Amino acid sequence: MFWRDLCLKLIYVVIDGMGDSPIEELGNRTPLEAADTPNMDFLAETGKTGLMYTVGKGIAPESDVAVISILGYDPFKYDASRGILEAIGTDLPIKHGDLALRCNFATLGSGNKIVDRRVGRSLTTGEATELAEAINEQIQLGPYSVSFQFKNTLSHRGVLVMRSEKKGFSGNITNTDPAYTRVKGIGVAETEAEMVLKRCKPLDKTEEAKISADLVNEFTEKSFAILDDHEINKKRSKEGKLKANVILLRDAGDHLPRFPHLTQQYGFSFVCLVDMPVERGIAKLVGMRTVELPPPSKSLEKDCKLRMEKLLEILPLYDCFYIHIKGPDEPGHDGNFNRKTLLIATIDKYFIGNMLQRIDIEDYIICVTADHSTSCKLKAHSDDSVPFLISGNEIRADKVQKFSEKECKNGEFGVLSHGTELMPKLIMFLKGK
Repeated sequence: MFWRDLCLKLIYVVIDGMGDSPIEELGNRTPLEAADTPNMDFLAETGKTGLMYTVGKGIAPESDVAVISILGYDPFKYDASRGILEAIGTDLPIKHGDLALRCNFATLGSGNKIVDRRVGRSLTTGEATELAEAINEQIQLGPYSVSFQFKNTLSHRGVLVMRSEKKGFSGNITNTDPAYTRVKGIGVAETEAEMVLKRCKPLDKTEEAKISADLVNEFTEKSFAILDDHEINKKRSKEGKLKANVILLRDAGDHLPRFPHLTQQYGFSFVCLVDMPVERGIAKLVGMRTVELPPPSKSLEKDCKLRMEKLLEILPLYDCFYIHIKGPDEPGHDGNFNRKTLLIATIDKYFIGNMLQRIDIEDYIICVTADHSTSCKLKAHSDDSVPFLISGNEIRADKVQKFSEKECKNGEFGVLSHGTELMPKLIMFLKGK
């Protein structure tokens, strides 16, 4: 049954990496608390608020498992690796038995020390494309008649898919990227990792896991040999830039996950505005329609305005709108708390504020939250809880006046122990219950 006759619609805004812990230089406030956010504050003041651990207390989740969780799916139950999700979101051909991994171009120094996991964020997509072409053209993997496709996505990011008609693969292997590990099959940030390139190892005694680990190590060694002496990197070195001379691999997967579709579960139509491959992959698997968007630009203001216009175009067509906005996550990883504060304020003004001027909130349930905290102190995802608000329609306000980690702790919802608890609450409000 569809609930279109209710007329209410859901706008679900997730701001990537917005959560944080107090920072001394900001007067012991978080970037969200320090940011100028009159529009999110208005929604908090007129709605209900709380905190939540998006995957669970003590877990510093990667974005994929956090998004899966806050969409209502238990990531420990629905086994979906980041590599598989990235491949699906990038439209790479993939089937059960293939091996897929998320990749980063990075800079490797002497002693296998990783100088920078993201090449100083200076690698252009054009440079990455040329390096990817060299890898695909020059590397052969064996001895198992393996073919592969390495595809760069945005800047330093990429995805690798391996295939073989003769041998099976296993995603039960370790990462070469030291910044992330796997706990009970899900990707988790290593907050105190030693930045040294790791060898991939099998996590069980199967032949498939051993073969998969061997191939990942072979790919890492052969791609380094090509990248380190590539003309792109020679030019970058002359210009004083970091080399993109190694590929870090993580979160391997060997099978396609099966999610019950959101529409089948709740009876509403869902669409998303997302621009990164991992979110696109999740959207496809859970049955959300996707709206084509350009990748994030260097202007978050421009990106917010564009996404707002796209949202307005499709508002009459669907019931539920999931909007994932990049921005605060990157300066969190860089430890740049001033920029993170500024970007949060930018989203508040140019997306949330613009939205509130263009819609009648009585006709909507609006939720604003984050997928995870990205700690400026740790320069990594942390296990801190994130704030959330639910406002609009006839929702009665609690006593919270400002949208922040500190204030939302006193909200009516208290602290949710798992992100899976949020979606059922949104659907309940959407049905007017």
